[in-house]
Amino acid sequence: MEKEKRYLTFALTKGRLAKKTLELLEQTGITCEEMKDPDSRKLIFVNEELRLQFFLAKGPDVPTYVEYGAADIGVVGKDTILEEGRKIYEVLDLGFGKCRMCVCGPESARSLLNGQELIRVATKYPNIAKDYFYNQRNQTVEIIKLNGSIELAPIVGLSEVIVDIVETGSTLKENGLVVLEEVCPLSARVVVNPVSMRMENERITKLLSELNRVICEAK
Repeated sequence: MEKEKRYLTFALTKGRLAKKTLELLEQTGITCEEMKDPDSRKLIFVNEELRLQFFLAKGPDVPTYVEYGAADIGVVGKDTILEEGRKIYEVLDLGFGKCRMCVCGPESARSLLNGQELIRVATKYPNIAKDYFYNQRNQTVEIIKLNGSIELAPIVGLSEVIVDIVETGSTLKENGLVVLEEVCPLSARVVVNPVSMRMENERITKLLSELNRVICEAK
C-alpha cells in the first residue's frame, strides 16, 4: 500500500496577500473551501484531497514559521523577508503587492544624503535602513525605530529622513515630503523551508512551476 503523503503546510500573510495568493492558487487547481467561510473560527484550514494545510499569520511571523519548519511554504512581502533575515529560501516573485522601499523626506534633506554628517532616520524597518545606509551608502546614521505614522517624524523634527514603503506617494505629497532615493522594489514572494525543499522537492517544485505558469500567462 502506498504510504500516505504528509501535509504540505502554507503560512499566508493575513489580508490582501492571502486573498491574492488563494486566487492565484485556485488558478493552479488548488482550493481550500474552508477558508472562504467568513465566520469560521478555525486556525488551520485543510484540503484533504491534496494533503495541504493553510494558516494565516501576521507578516513578520511568516518567515519565522517557515524557518522553524512549522510551515513548509510561506507567502510574504519582500520587505518582511529583508527585515526579518530568516534562514529561508526565497523562490518566487508572485508579482502582486508591488511597491517600493524608499528614503523620503522634505526636498531640503536631499543634500544631507550626499554629506558625511550624522543624520537621523526614522523607520519601521531598522534592519533594512541600517543595511542601506551602512553597507550601500557607507553613511553613518542614527536609526530611530517607530511603529506608527512614519511620515510624522521629519515634520515634527524627530528625524531628517524616513525609510518606508511607498505605493502611490500620495501620503508623502500631502505632507510635503518626497521620495529622495529608492532602496529596493517590493512585492509578494514565496519562501520555503530549506529542509522541506529537500524532503518534498518534487511536490514543491511542481507547485512552484504551476504558479510560475499562471503568473507568466497573466502578463
